[in-house]
Amino acid sequence: MAKKDVFRVVTRAQDGSLKIRDFHSPEFILSTHSQSGVDDSSTDLDLRGMPIFRGLIGPIPEGKNIVRYESPDVFEIMTKEWGTNKPRRRRTKAPVDVNVPSEWVAQSESA
Repeated sequence: MAKKDVFRVVTRAQDGSLKIRDFHSPEFILSTHSQSGVDDSSTDLDLRGMPIFRGLIGPIPEGKNIVRYESPDVFEIMTKEWGTNKPRRRRTKAPVDVNVPSEWVAQSESA
């Protein structure tokens, strides 16, 4: 398992831009946020035992050695962007085999 040794906090600046700060220890985050617990249920085993901070969403994995925390407004915007950027698959009809007798096609479509 990779050791998470960079703690990234992503918030919004007053002008609306993203403000990203990296720390090498969670103690620096404790100067602005209080710890409300530890993650004990993450499916990413590297995140188990990581601190949970009041007012921040996380821990979220980002790369091999980065654990990310986001303010609620950044989390909401990033989640919406992630959801809208997914490629959409369109349903298409199954191709018709030209070697199949037409009465078979009619029977399978009516079933």
